[in-house]
Amino acid sequence: MKKSVLTRYRVMAYVTGVLLVLLTFGMIGKYVLDLNGAADFTRVVSIAHGWLYVVYLIFAFDLGSKAKWPVGKQIWVLLAGTVPTAAFFVERKISHELAARVAEDSPAPAKA
Repeated sequence: MKKSVLTRYRVMAYVTGVLLVLLTFGMIGKYVLDLNGAADFTRVVSIAHGWLYVVYLIFAFDLGSKAKWPVGKQIWVLLAGTVPTAAFFVERKISHELAARVAEDSPAPAKA
């Protein structure tokens, strides 16, 4: 497995996670605190999260298929982008799990 496959998953997990946390705060501001501007903020962040979550799904599915994960684990990783902060914890666990496999597949440095 290439390092780039893991890296792009990690980037999208963080992006998705941050946007979902921002969306959560926006919803609290809109519905609980009745803040001015919260509706516009929530609209923009929800659109960004929605589109970028699709990219996250593609990258996570690609990673899972290359790592040959069972279906249950694949679904768990795919759904991590829908629960605030879950993407951060799942990304960390997956990165640690796959770090050795990525290192094995890296080419050895040439000796002079």
